[in-house]
Amino acid sequence: MCVIDSEKPRERARERERERARERERKRERELQVGAGTGPGERSVVHGDSMASSHGRSDMRFADWMSSLPQSMHTIPLTNLAIPGSHDSFSFYIDEASPVGPEQPETVQNFVSVFGTVAKKLMRKWLATQTMNFTTQLEAGIRFFDLRISTKPRDPDNELFFAHGLFSATVREGLEQISSFLSSHAREVVFLDFNHFYGVQNLHHEKLVAMLKEVFGDKLCPVVFAQEVSLQYLWEKEYQVLVFYHHPNALEVPFLWPGQMMPSPWANTTDPEKLVQFLQASVTDRRRKGTFFVSQVVLTPKASTVMKGVASGLRETITERALPGMMQWIRSQRPGESGINIITADFVELGEFISAVITLNYHLDDDEDDAT
Repeated sequence: MCVIDSEKPRERARERERERARERERKRERELQVGAGTGPGERSVVHGDSMASSHGRSDMRFADWMSSLPQSMHTIPLTNLAIPGSHDSFSFYIDEASPVGPEQPETVQNFVSVFGTVAKKLMRKWLATQTMNFTTQLEAGIRFFDLRISTKPRDPDNELFFAHGLFSATVREGLEQISSFLSSHAREVVFLDFNHFYGVQNLHHEKLVAMLKEVFGDKLCPVVFAQEVSLQYLWEKEYQVLVFYHHPNALEVPFLWPGQMMPSPWANTTDPEKLVQFLQASVTDRRRKGTFFVSQVVLTPKASTVMKGVASGLRETITERALPGMMQWIRSQRPGESGINIITADFVELGEFISAVITLNYHLDDDEDDAT
């Protein structure tokens, strides 16, 4: 008995060491993914001339597209320009070792509790809507970021994470990537849309506001009338960041734009035709509201869709198949008071999405020429 008892502490020590080794491995993987996009082994995707992959390569043509716009567009309100954005912008990294997000229904919680890691691997295929990290998205031309924030249950550090079903990187890591890009591209401007908060209390909101001040400092644009905000206005004042905050706390902080200044109607459909109808009706309703406006060119899978394509994932089952129709709608649009403004998509490297949205701005000059 004495021999057996003496083995138990050693076994517990070995188990603790194995757990520390597993944690170190998870940390290394996370650093790789946060720095380069999705995990190792993810396939590269080539469409047309552009290429995006898990290793962070991107088309650099649009790294400075705002500063490259014709001078005639420098004084146009940003509410009237076409701006590409990403849906669930942070989901290039999904931490399969993390707990399930607090916003997930009980059925999902139970599914994961029964099937564990296998369930999380399947979830990741449907939760990841991007493959490029923040830096690579910015270099490729993305200027609007859809951000959802969560705390982890029983986290003594009260850390803030991006989250979509499972947890992603820390908010600080993401914001610092964005700030680093802006420091190297002084005439580019970004929109950060904090639109969902899970398990976030007042102390967390205060922490996030302090973090935004610390990371971006004088780059933060205070709230003014939306129609006043043009590239020229921002360049003169050296502002580069507009933060939209869908929470009452926005009213207490000068640089937090209220969420209603960035409406983002959601079609909530798997049907591409219904999506296009919804998008068109939403743009029509938007006319002359005097706010920014998001058109979500995004299909949302139903439970039955997920079950049919459970091993394939969102990209193959839905996004790639619907891409031609969605790109056709985008190319038919025009920016302006009565037109589109910000357009978001999943897997923004697909189908020349970014270049198609940016190109819409050049129709503003064409339309003026036609009018004269």
